[in-house]
Amino acid sequence: MPRFTRKQNIFRNKDVLGESYHPEQIEERDAEIEEYMTALQPVMDGWEPNNIFIYGHPGVGKTAVTEYLLTLLQRDVKEYDDVDLSVISVNCKSLNSSYQVAVELVNKLRPTGGEISSTGYPQQTVFKKLYRELETLGGTILVVLDEIDSIGSRDDLLYELPRARANDYLDQTKVGMIGISNDFKFREQLDPRAQDTLCERELQFSPYDATELESILQTRADIAIAEGAVGQGVLKYCSALAARDSGSARQALDLLRLAGELAENNNADQIEESHVERARAKLEQERIEEGMRELTTHGRLALLAVVSKAAKDETPCRSRELYDDYTDLCERAGTDSLAQRSMHNHLSELRMLGILSASENRSGSRGNYYSYELNVPFTSAIDAMADVLRVDEAIQRIERLAVKNDVS
Repeated sequence: MPRFTRKQNIFRNKDVLGESYHPEQIEERDAEIEEYMTALQPVMDGWEPNNIFIYGHPGVGKTAVTEYLLTLLQRDVKEYDDVDLSVISVNCKSLNSSYQVAVELVNKLRPTGGEISSTGYPQQTVFKKLYRELETLGGTILVVLDEIDSIGSRDDLLYELPRARANDYLDQTKVGMIGISNDFKFREQLDPRAQDTLCERELQFSPYDATELESILQTRADIAIAEGAVGQGVLKYCSALAARDSGSARQALDLLRLAGELAENNNADQIEESHVERARAKLEQERIEEGMRELTTHGRLALLAVVSKAAKDETPCRSRELYDDYTDLCERAGTDSLAQRSMHNHLSELRMLGILSASENRSGSRGNYYSYELNVPFTSAIDAMADVLRVDEAIQRIERLAVKNDVS
């Protein structure tokens, strides 16, 4: 008797709900697609391409629309003999400098076995190697840098590459850059020269609303899920949860996929709202834990200070009110505390990750300030912190305070 058997009572093609699936049509992004096509039109006309900067929260279609339109552009431009278009895409998530991105681009352009080392060269030497490879390829080249904000402040390439032809580093090759960012503030942090060069055309992708998300889910569910296996109200519930949280299509699809897996594992005939609720709790816990793992030690201690205040039912609270808890936790963890301003930077990062929320308070002549509180369930934060940060005595003390103050 086989130990493994197929389960197909819920899913018809689960891959359709996965991140690697590329739909034939992009839904609920007509205005963005039209604006994006206008920005890409010079390529079709045979002129130098625009440099395009795209920003928006994760899961709102930035990368999907980019891949969709560039595939169409590469297909349609073949009708014209005077345009030879190449697209080079790099995800910068693990690359934190212009140097690393340039090395990655060089190695994508070179044949297997001809790659260069990721260390040991002056930056300008790597840039020159990149220009030589681009000139050898020739034609019109669009360089797509996804998660471009990972480059941080070392953004020389973002200024130099789009201007390579104007600075005589390239002769005939026409290069355009498309930068995609989840960080709305990244543009402001760029060198002013890089801002002017990269941001010739800017496109903002806003979060999806619940109606748009339900439309996207319905289209995917028709292909992915067996007939009759989606309970009444399930798609609407997934859409409402994702719209309320982030407006992310990826979050809505992940909710539906995981809810389907839970239903399947329970041998249920349908996905019900109870499966969606369990999926939401599981995904939220995973998101918190992933965010924690990416934090520095002081980022984790700053978060634990907020958790401590929440246990005492003292949130929302200002950063200066959190500082005493933070320094106490640093002492217990055996590490030197940072200055209050530096700790505040960690609170801002936690807010950007969606783990904390902040409300702005206006106090007249004394200026504005933010009050912070948890943006995730208290118990989820405690469980995740216990997993990634060993300050056992402090965590146990916080848990006792939470029980005393009936915080959950």
